[in-house]
Amino acid sequence: MIEGASETSPTRRVRSSQLAWFLILLVVAWLVMTVSHELGHIVADVCCGGTLQSYSLSPITLPYSIFNPDPSPLVPLWCGPLLGVLTPFVLALIFRKREFWFVAYLCILANGLYLAVAWVSGDRYLDTPKLLEHGAWPASVLAFCVITIIVGYIGFRHQCQVQLATIQRG
Repeated sequence: MIEGASETSPTRRVRSSQLAWFLILLVVAWLVMTVSHELGHIVADVCCGGTLQSYSLSPITLPYSIFNPDPSPLVPLWCGPLLGVLTPFVLALIFRKREFWFVAYLCILANGLYLAVAWVSGDRYLDTPKLLEHGAWPASVLAFCVITIIVGYIGFRHQCQVQLATIQRG
């Protein structure tokens, strides 16, 4: 702290507001990830002729959508993670703002980690076991996980460093 500066100095207030902004971005990124992923499932299933029975987009609980009938289950199962990655990425390409890239890279990382963790957990209600049950090629799931985790980690780590450097500069 600068000698003679009070606890409520302008620098401290700026850092506090920048830290609050960083935390808000994390929450927004989580919301965007959960909603874009689940809407990917819903839009694809409706386009494939499925009938939506129940859904939740709540980011607090695990979002879900239940279709009956579900005539082409692989299409909507893949569209969840694909649109969960592509929607925020395309928005970041369009708007070219640091905050959009922060959200996009977190969404890329989170979708890859979700499929990887779902695979390891084996929980039959999660996407990866459903993908494999309906005939998805395991190598394609593995490739999606590896690519999104690597790209997402590198991009998100960089975006965090940029955001945190801004906070440190005050």
